[in-house]
Amino acid sequence: MAKVKNKEAVRMIKFVFFSISAGVIEIVTFSLLNELVKWPYWPCYLIALVLSVLWNFTLNRNFTFKSASNVPIAMLKVAGFYCVFTPLSTLLGSYLADTLMWNEYLVTGINMALNFVTEYLFDRFVVFGNSLDTNAAAQKEAAAEKTIKE
Repeated sequence: MAKVKNKEAVRMIKFVFFSISAGVIEIVTFSLLNELVKWPYWPCYLIALVLSVLWNFTLNRNFTFKSASNVPIAMLKVAGFYCVFTPLSTLLGSYLADTLMWNEYLVTGINMALNFVTEYLFDRFVVFGNSLDTNAAAQKEAAAEKTIKE
């Protein structure tokens, strides 16, 4: 039981660090578009979100969840998540930033925090739930652990 908890803790830590790197991509992209192009909130946010999602999906699939699942199917599941999350967060963000005049960076930070929590849960239990630790690296680790025990 302790080994399973430890494995999940490591998985969560990896997700946090990869999400931070995706967050950097998102905020840098958003900032460049917001400051240099001067577009309304929503196109800046959408472009930044798409870039960060692609980055985060790739890293988390390979290193956090170690999934050998079918990439197109896994990506379709993630796309389904974002078919719900993106319109809701875009409308909320646009309302807060453009209508209520909240700071764009505060709004983007709120959206990023919501995205972080909901995406971890969705990825862990829906996208990769049945294919955790099935890629070549995970199989190699399991074989090494088995050899050590014997």
